[in-house]
Amino acid sequence: MGIFRTKSVEDAIASTDEPGHRLRKTLGAWDLTVFGVGVIIGTGIFVLTGEAAGTRAGPAVAVSFVVAGVVCALAALCYAEFASTVPVAGSAYTFSYASLGEVVAWIIGWDLVLELALGASTVAVGWSSYAADLLDQTLGLDVPGWLYSTTPSPTHPNLIAAAVILVLTAVLCVGTKTSARVNAVVVVVKLLVVAIVIVAGLFFVKVSNWSPFLPPTGSRGASSTPADPSLWQDLGVPLGTFGIGGVLTAAALVFFAFIGFDIVATAAEETKEPQRDVPRGIFGSLAICTVLYVVVSLVVTGMVKYDRISVEAPLANAFRAVGADVVATLISVGTVAGLLTVMMILMLGQNRVLFAMARDRLIPSWFSAVSGRTGVPTRITAVTGVVVAVVAAVTPISELAEMVNIGTLFAFVLVSVGVVVLRRTRPDLPRAFRMPGVPVLPVVSAVAALVLMGFLPGISWVRLGIWMAIGLVVYSAYGYRHSRLAGRTTDVRGERAEHRD
Repeated sequence: MGIFRTKSVEDAIASTDEPGHRLRKTLGAWDLTVFGVGVIIGTGIFVLTGEAAGTRAGPAVAVSFVVAGVVCALAALCYAEFASTVPVAGSAYTFSYASLGEVVAWIIGWDLVLELALGASTVAVGWSSYAADLLDQTLGLDVPGWLYSTTPSPTHPNLIAAAVILVLTAVLCVGTKTSARVNAVVVVVKLLVVAIVIVAGLFFVKVSNWSPFLPPTGSRGASSTPADPSLWQDLGVPLGTFGIGGVLTAAALVFFAFIGFDIVATAAEETKEPQRDVPRGIFGSLAICTVLYVVVSLVVTGMVKYDRISVEAPLANAFRAVGADVVATLISVGTVAGLLTVMMILMLGQNRVLFAMARDRLIPSWFSAVSGRTGVPTRITAVTGVVVAVVAAVTPISELAEMVNIGTLFAFVLVSVGVVVLRRTRPDLPRAFRMPGVPVLPVVSAVAALVLMGFLPGISWVRLGIWMAIGLVVYSAYGYRHSRLAGRTTDVRGERAEHRD
């Protein structure tokens, strides 16, 4: 069938050298690792720890971070093999196109667009509140309420969130290397803040606060609020707050904290030696952040009893609770700085996915033009920046936050399956990195992602289905007919045959 036509790996690599659509290779393993750390360390470590510990897992939230990290590590092995075999912009979209077919690639590309745009918009809204709070606490400046809103709407827009998105869009348009330098500076600030949290927090840890380490199922603390029913609960599987079910539910929540390592793969085409450096960037950033998450969660739950942890600002308020206001202020500064790079790299990933889709003509090819001066696809960067800014300014997106997680996990499933498919259909391809344990580990990776998806609210599945249905309509109306592969078939070995009437 035409909708399952695949783009050969050779074609995918050849398309990266087309005049006017060629991205500039400026990144190394260090740049990619810093990109990964820059986007991973953000909302998860500064915000989600409180909700996950206080309402779901207690001190065992450290185990939740490990569970989420293991699921990501399995997927990372798949991403690393694909990225070293197909070093082309687009990440899961491009990998799926080369292994599972065009319609699957479209579905995952459409899914990633929603995931990354919604993620950047969500972070922008949160950043505006943190920035306003920091100005109030440190300088006594009361930011007018009409400038921002945690529940934005067309009549009460979040202008600060929109403004920061537009500024970061301008940075991205200047060039990828410039973006990498800005990111590196901010990452240093974030790591210093995290180090301060760990070192200073150890002096206030009380071992008694870790007891019970895993609160029993059904128990609730003073700050706890019921979690939204997960899909498993909607299907009748008895899962309560705390207990093993709480740990897994928390893992599905803090999974948001790990979103970003896969974005390293979207920059493969801009990497000098992608076969070597992309796997290093993926594993390096994931390992660093997993260790930091586990340690920070243990420190915070050791400082403050899990049932008294602040859901809104767990790290800063934990230090305020023990009288360390200076450290709390530093954490607020780190949060404001840290979320900047999260937004920037989420938008970078989104731009590269759309760029790859435009170059394949599944969306208008006008968007795939690359600036000769900066080596950046400035058209798609500018357009998506404006769209994300508008979404952040006027859309109440808190209820859709789970969509970011379910979209990423869905991508993990397809990439895991794609590794097995490409191993069978193209065993001849050179693979600088080979995932061990094929086909067992890729299958385990796909199943683990599906299980974790089940701990997300059932409504997230409904919303994902609606978005996918809209995407298939768009593909049928435009992408199928305008695709580079329209009018020809491409078998799994990359051999082309023209359609004849």
